[in-house]
Amino acid sequence: MVQNTVSRKLEERKGRGVRSSPVDFRPVASSVDQLEDNKVKITVEVDESEVDEAIDLAFKKISKDVSLPGFRPGRVPRKVLEAKFGQDYARSEALNEVVGRNYRSAVISHEVDTIEQPDVTIIEGEESGPLCFEAVVATRPSVEVEGYKDLTITLPPLGATEDEINSQIDSLREQAAEREEVGRPATTGDFVTMDLSGSQDGEPEESLTADDFTYEIGSGFIVESINEGLIGTKVGEVIEFEGDHPNEEGLVLSFRALVKKVEEKKLPDLTDEFVAEMTEFETVDLLTEDTRNRIEEAKKQQSANLLIEEIGSELAELVIEDPPETLIQEQIQQQLQEMAMRMAQQGMQFEQFLAATGQDIEALAENMKDPASKVVKIDLALRAVADAENMSVEQLDIDSEMSNLAEHFNQQEDQLVEIFHENGQMLTLKSDLLKQKAMKYLQENVEIIDPDGNPIEREAFLFLENQDKEENISENVDEESTTIDTEEEEQSE
Repeated sequence: MVQNTVSRKLEERKGRGVRSSPVDFRPVASSVDQLEDNKVKITVEVDESEVDEAIDLAFKKISKDVSLPGFRPGRVPRKVLEAKFGQDYARSEALNEVVGRNYRSAVISHEVDTIEQPDVTIIEGEESGPLCFEAVVATRPSVEVEGYKDLTITLPPLGATEDEINSQIDSLREQAAEREEVGRPATTGDFVTMDLSGSQDGEPEESLTADDFTYEIGSGFIVESINEGLIGTKVGEVIEFEGDHPNEEGLVLSFRALVKKVEEKKLPDLTDEFVAEMTEFETVDLLTEDTRNRIEEAKKQQSANLLIEEIGSELAELVIEDPPETLIQEQIQQQLQEMAMRMAQQGMQFEQFLAATGQDIEALAENMKDPASKVVKIDLALRAVADAENMSVEQLDIDSEMSNLAEHFNQQEDQLVEIFHENGQMLTLKSDLLKQKAMKYLQENVEIIDPDGNPIEREAFLFLENQDKEENISENVDEESTTIDTEEEEQSE
């Protein structure tokens, strides 16, 4: 599926308002030179006045942090601080801030798609005067995807089978089923009432003990051996069975059960009268037709999503180059964060999950490496398809998407646009829109067949093409660059 990189973080904070940690976006004298191995060199020149301003701010911060006799915190004059600490420390702090700010501004200005932290060298101005520095940084690589025009995608048939229809209708009959006691041995699907007692590693366990416990054979129990033990039993018989604890390795659960009653399930006959009583339909034929339509609509939805997934998988196979480890690790961290968020929503801490499953974070991350590599390959492949097909993002595309995002997240559009520009997210947005166009192109041009090789008409799910558009716009905006409140303004004051 198209990887989202903008609205996921926005979605996480929907309802909390969008805050901003904007870059001080001043005009920057800068240039970019392409190097080997997908690296660029960014050269930036900074006026001495800006450096001096940063030094003043550095001294103000030092003044707040130090305690000198005769002066209140934050009120120590600069000359006193210079006499005690010298200028070197303040200039060093100032240069760190100036380099970081101007590097970021240059990256945004030139729309450099960086994927890691830069290697910075100060060329001039380390001790005095105006500043000039160079930053060498890796950028997102381009890949080749030969054969993307010849993809064939196999999807399940869209029609509903008789078994699928009958299964749905039988579920309705199950709701009205009655149970009838029988004298024969129990079999799969029967309901067995028993007095059950359980133990854990030989010690009786109250939570595993119950009188008149009723269980449907085959429906699933804490240990699967219950099914084998109950099949063939009669009233009055005692069975014993055991199995491994499902969540705790090495822990054995043992059970003893006295069978007290065996009942079979009786489904009502499928008649017009039954259908009229249980549903809004008057006849079996009408219910059957509605069931068929619902199954086929669900299959169309599933096929639309599956088509995107299968295209992504096929594209990943066409990428021969190994993606940069930086991008893989970034994807792993994103997946871990999403997992932790889902667990938090369910009331479970991530550490509790790791303890319950006997995993550590390193092993979990290692298991995610191959899926993460596939996601990165899909991302790179879609960019390559867009490039090969000479696709571009027009201002109308951007305006439309910003309008959609502003409406969805209840923000002022002009404010959201400003945030995206200031924080370098416009490049990410453009990339996501390009990937959308590439995926749409593939959806409209790949060959689609069923398992028997028969063609499937893509028109069957073209009506779904826009329904997940917003989901496919982004998943990874920098957390520090997506919100708007006054916290940082108050701090700066």
